[in-house]
Amino acid sequence: MTDNKIIVQFTMLTFCIAYLVSGAMIVLGQFGFSVHSSVQESLQHLGMSIPFAIYILSPAITSFIVLKKNNKITNFKEWLKTVFYAKNNISLYLFVLVGLALYFLIHLAVSGRTEMVLPFYMFFLALPGNLIIGGLEEAGWMYILQPGLNRKYGFVLSSIYIGIIWIMWHIPLFFIPGTGHYNGLIDFWMFAVQIIAFRFLYGAIYKISGKGRVFMCVLCHTIFNAASYTFGIPPTTWAGTIAANSVIVLVSIVTVVIYDKMNRRIV
Repeated sequence: MTDNKIIVQFTMLTFCIAYLVSGAMIVLGQFGFSVHSSVQESLQHLGMSIPFAIYILSPAITSFIVLKKNNKITNFKEWLKTVFYAKNNISLYLFVLVGLALYFLIHLAVSGRTEMVLPFYMFFLALPGNLIIGGLEEAGWMYILQPGLNRKYGFVLSSIYIGIIWIMWHIPLFFIPGTGHYNGLIDFWMFAVQIIAFRFLYGAIYKISGKGRVFMCVLCHTIFNAASYTFGIPPTTWAGTIAANSVIVLVSIVTVVIYDKMNRRIV
């Protein structure tokens, strides 16, 4: 589906949109504007919500633009059908849920956390918002970028490369007032470890889902963000970060190796 031209176009346009919009928000932040505001301040800060959504959705926006421009899709409906193709084997859904449960359980156990920051029902209420602000990133990263690099560099290297790109894309969040990462540079490297590890997980999910099936990655990203919001992690401690993310990387690599061996036998 992808080639070098599309990969370059996608990466450049995504960063142009993300950095231009986030740069404007960082400047506005110096004048008291914030992404998250009280109800009383909502009208005053509405101008931050729209550009923030554009920044977060930049991979998805660029995905549609680039694929349409290069005649890989015919219209927005086709793009949506590919991104939200949910007719997958139940085992794929179980893999996503078990993988995320394993991650959070290890992170909580090693970090010594036993309580949730918010009531559990907030997880379900958070899902729709985290689909838009988070999950749909994979409509770009996993629809275009990581699969293309995977064919060129293999699973491990492509996961690392996309992880580094993803870290760079996230950097403005640490300077935009009101985001969950604002003034959190002290946790940046723990966050970077998490970012790299989850590119392995999303890559593995995409691999076993079948060619072009992005939805399982979108779903995993959405659930992860909603669960992080509810539990208040990650990252919390270096011990928890290293333990949980190491397991995720190991599980992802083992899954891809087993999948490839099984496919070779079938062929």
